[in-house]
This record gives sequence, structure tokens and C-alpha cells, in this order.
Amino acid sequence: MSYPLRTSGLLTALAALPGERIGVATIMSALKDRTYALLVVLLGLPNCLPMPPPIPLVCGLVLAFVAVQMLTGRAMPWLPQAVLGKSVGKPELSRAVARAVPVLTRLERFSRPRLTVLGSALATPVLGLIILVLALGLVVAAPFIGQIPLGLAVCLVGLGLVERDGLFIIAGAVIGAGGLILSAGFAYAIVSGLSGLF
Repeated sequence: MSYPLRTSGLLTALAALPGERIGVATIMSALKDRTYALLVVLLGLPNCLPMPPPIPLVCGLVLAFVAVQMLTGRAMPWLPQAVLGKSVGKPELSRAVARAVPVLTRLERFSRPRLTVLGSALATPVLGLIILVLALGLVVAAPFIGQIPLGLAVCLVGLGLVERDGLFIIAGAVIGAGGLILSAGFAYAIVSGLSGLF
């Protein structure tokens, strides 16, 4: 499987698609065999910064939906027709890409094809399981900052898939484990605090 464009290039190409609005179905068609990887990156990116609810919740639920399909070995992600029929405004997409590309470009300087077996089709179900766990962590993450380690982890795994860099995937899994521990501690503190009231 060859990837002629890097992650930043793929996003820039998406923003350059013709039309004032770009349909979700058009985006899916343009990404082809890179759909899973780019969806993972796009769903992780908003959570790399402090975000108010319900953004981590929504991203986590959609990411879990995508991860389950990876886990079952589906070649291309399925989205409901209601979602495929939606569209994104060209100005909004361009602004989002403009913010993301500088960060991605910096990360791409350290990325290259290595440990490529982790990005192969055989590893897709395992990666789906990892992403599913990270997605569930996003759903219950502490508001505003608790999702940042998990968002970074998701982005690194997605970048690793696009760039065929197994080291990025491993780094994402390690950072994600740390983020899950933080989320578990937050959940435990809430439960302990509530139980102390009764």
C-alpha cells in the first residue's frame, strides 16, 4: 500500500476540493484506502487542545464507531446515509486545516516508514481495539484538559497509520495509557466524592 501524500498533504488536498461546500461522501471517496487513518487523525485533533463539553464526548463516540469497524476487519468505514449526506463549508474546513497543518508538518519531520507491520491490514483489528479503548477514555475524560493526552495519543496512532510509522503508533499507545490512568483517577475521585456525601 503506497501513500503518495503525507498527512498534511492529504488535509491540504481535501481543503482544495472544488465547491463552496464539501460533502462527507466526497471526502470519504477522496480518501479511499486512507479513510480510517485520516478519520482517526481528524477526530483526535480537536482534543489536543482544551475543549469544552460536549466536543470530547462527540469525538469519542464517533471514534468508537470507527474503531469497532476496524476491529471487525471492515475494509472501508461505513457511515449512515444521514451522515454521508452532510457537508462541510469550504471556509470552515480551510480554517481547520490551516490550524492543523503546521502541527502535523512538525510531527512529520520525525516520521518515516518503520515497523510497518503495525500499520498493515493484519494489524488493523488490534489497532481498532486500541483506538476503541482511547475513544472510551475520551468519553469519560475530565472536562477541558483531561482529553488532551488521549487526543494526542489518537493523533499519533492515526499519523502512524498514514505515515506507515509503527513507532508513532507505539508512542500513541503509551501516551494513551497514561491518559487513561489520568481519566481513571478523575473518575475515581468523582465516585469517592459522591459516596462521601451519602
